Amino acid sequence: MFESFQNSLQSALKSLAGKGKLTEANMREGLKLVENSLLEADVSYAVVKDFMASISERALGEKVLLALRPTDQLVGIVRDELINILGPVDPSLHLKANGPTILMLCGLQGSGKTTTCGKLSRLLLNEKQKPFLVAADLQRPAAIEQLHVIGRQLNVRVYSELGAQDPVKVCQDGVRKAKEAGCNVVILDTAGRLAIDKELMDQLIRIDNRVQPDQAYLVVDGMTGQDAVNSAKAFNEALELDGVIMTKLDGDARGGALMSVKQVTGVPIKFLGTGEQLDALEPFRPEGVVGRILGLGDMVGLVDVIKSKVDAEEQKKLQDRLQAGQFTLDDVRKQLMMARSPGLIQKMMMMMPGMGEISKMLQDSNAEKGIGQQIGIIDSMTPAERRNPKIITPARRNRIAKGAGVQAPMVNEVIKMFDIMGPMAKGMAGGNMGTAMKAIEQMQRGGMFNPGAQLAKVKGDTGRRMTAKEKEDMRKKREKELRKKKREQKGK
Repeated sequence: MFESFQNSLQSALKSLAGKGKLTEANMREGLKLVENSLLEADVSYAVVKDFMASISERALGEKVLLALRPTDQLVGIVRDELINILGPVDPSLHLKANGPTILMLCGLQGSGKTTTCGKLSRLLLNEKQKPFLVAADLQRPAAIEQLHVIGRQLNVRVYSELGAQDPVKVCQDGVRKAKEAGCNVVILDTAGRLAIDKELMDQLIRIDNRVQPDQAYLVVDGMTGQDAVNSAKAFNEALELDGVIMTKLDGDARGGALMSVKQVTGVPIKFLGTGEQLDALEPFRPEGVVGRILGLGDMVGLVDVIKSKVDAEEQKKLQDRLQAGQFTLDDVRKQLMMARSPGLIQKMMMMMPGMGEISKMLQDSNAEKGIGQQIGIIDSMTPAERRNPKIITPARRNRIAKGAGVQAPMVNEVIKMFDIMGPMAKGMAGGNMGTAMKAIEQMQRGGMFNPGAQLAKVKGDTGRRMTAKEKEDMRKKREKELRKKKREQKGK
């Protein structure tokens, strides 16, 4: 997420790392680099100007704290101001107690409205709500079929009218059908265009006036940069938006659209779409996003990601087992199977403080291999050993390692992971996030969120390709050792 923005902004801040003392001159130099990184990230010039004025006033006006390095102090200032410009937040859908709540999604064609309808439906289902989808995008027949496919996947009702010409009538009929079906949230999937035009806006205004949705959300493609700002301004002037949903942030979105759209519309960012899967929608938290951009981590988001991957029924069973003291390696195996989801390990590592750089070096194939071997180790154990790893003697360990095709130290790593995951799972199941996060940090320090690195550690290599500098250092070291060996032989 925001990889280019992250790299350029972190590089700007690191420029002060070698400065022993913070002066006005080197502070201005650092601020100029921060400004350039924002412009390169496609943040609108007006937003950059206001942002830089704010942080410059603070940075040049504050006294240097003796307890902080210059870089740390500037990072703190930038962090506070980024959170300020992206807030306040409001992830609530403001559901009504009586009668259906009507949500209207609008945006340009290709912004991800139809998929977002499905993601919102899944979110509502998790909250025990009854969503109802209305296919009002009459400009694109494929969108209607796509919405029906999503509805079947989620077991959510979808309303559409064959050969319909009037989207306003479709929305009105859909709301009526939702009431008859006893659904309490209606999501309208409206038509998009390749660009802003009067016909599109007039159509949306008619739906807004006659159907009177409770909330109007703009769906914006996070990859579009400055174009997102222009469309957001036009939609907000026509509809008075209640929120923005930023999509397609699983790629290298520059991040400028996020800051600019928030500033231009003045409405809260509601959710971020971080993938094509229907569960890839997360409530927007400025602290978490800014933490990831600056490499400071997002531990709250990490816990949310882990919890979201656990099925509600399975989570209840796990909670019951934990309360009965029955957490076993079979439970660990289920968590490892979950971690094999494409890109999940990298996403989790990006949320851990100081792990962003490591996550870029970790290749999916290596991580996949490491997880596969951990699962193989558990599969090589007897039921008794999985229930109680304390009975695993050196002889049993060697047998397990041989059965899994790994070296014996890897068996110890899996057992160590089990010892730490128990308190983490217990804390999450019991609502004690402090205990859970403490366990996560302990796992992080042990490298257990990086199974590829664990595999490499046992093998005795780094688990990644060496950089050019590392290769050169290695070559020089070998030459030095060779010269020393020759001198010793000559002396003999």
